[in-house]
Amino acid sequence: MVPKWYADWMIRWETALTTRDTNRIVRPLEWGFDWLSSFSETAAHWAKVENPNTREALAAMTVVNAEIVSRGQDFYGYQTPTDFRLEDRHPALFPTNVRPETLAQAAQLETDAASGKLGKAKYLRFTSPTRTRYPENDQVNARWYPEPPHKDSRRKKQAIIVLPQWNADAFSHNALCSIFNKFGIAGLRLSKPYHDIRRPAELERSDYAVSSNVGRTILAAQQAVADIRSCIDWLQTQGYEQFGVLGTSLGSCYSFLAAAFDPRIQVCAFNHASTQFGDVIWTGQSTRHVRAAFEENGLHQQDVRAMFEGISPITVMDRYAAQTTRQSLVIHAIWDLTFIREFSLDVLKNFRDRRVDFTSRVLPCGHYTTGESPYKYIDGWYMGSFVHKAYKRMRQQPA
Repeated sequence: MVPKWYADWMIRWETALTTRDTNRIVRPLEWGFDWLSSFSETAAHWAKVENPNTREALAAMTVVNAEIVSRGQDFYGYQTPTDFRLEDRHPALFPTNVRPETLAQAAQLETDAASGKLGKAKYLRFTSPTRTRYPENDQVNARWYPEPPHKDSRRKKQAIIVLPQWNADAFSHNALCSIFNKFGIAGLRLSKPYHDIRRPAELERSDYAVSSNVGRTILAAQQAVADIRSCIDWLQTQGYEQFGVLGTSLGSCYSFLAAAFDPRIQVCAFNHASTQFGDVIWTGQSTRHVRAAFEENGLHQQDVRAMFEGISPITVMDRYAAQTTRQSLVIHAIWDLTFIREFSLDVLKNFRDRRVDFTSRVLPCGHYTTGESPYKYIDGWYMGSFVHKAYKRMRQQPA
């Protein structure tokens, strides 16, 4: 049994980490029907309504989400981009907080790049199949870690796409790709919509990925799925045959949705997971500023859950489970105050009910403390060892 002092200490530490950033903004509620009008006639109609009644708009957005669920193949469908290209440039941090130590780190990287101490890296760039109002966001960015040469020329070429957490800087999770390279696996560290180099200049944080603009948040998830699947298209042109995804927090949601609609993804690692997108917004410490906008308009948890049903993993659970050869990892933390533990346990229950082949790992920390010592090393071991074994097992499977 864990001592009470440890639990209290962990909760205090987790809370301190989720409240240290001072640039979270409470933005007004915007229904954002216009962001979804090309997909839904309901959304197109309500996009023309000025100052809609809250309850009526909620009912309409619930209908739009039901359309997404019933027509998921259309909503998450895409056309392969035609402008894939590799770009060489100096890595930059693109921080999302204004803490002095972070700004100093970003400045040092710029100095090192200018002096030649920091070399250039390769990035996959292409135009996202999903267009938004922000040209910089629509240029997909993924740092490329090609696989090292193998002695066995007949060995299948394997790759994994890595999606970090919400508001991750451009260096987050790069180390994982380097580790996977040691296993002979190529890595694409994907910048999610509105993150790092894709972030509009008006923002300090990656707010537009998850915000009180409902339609924009939903479309960001659709764009992320299209970008992941497009990355696989490019990898196939490079001779890669076996694919996986690793997602943390918001990245795990995007990864789950992509895997549900793309059977090419056969290895999935979900680092913090939940069944309902809206429940995380309502109960999570890191989304309190988003919840505040909904509360100011008299909305409740069940309302927010309905507003984001179309991008919730629970709605595609059956589709995900239908791929019986897929290997899955779910990591959750006991004192997670962002992805509440009960939501992660619900993922495990749904996996068990559907006989999904999965591995469960538990961290004795919280959501943000996962990135702190010693927990980040435990987390890295869980992910690294799973991916290594899963890809080895996948190589041994007959074609």
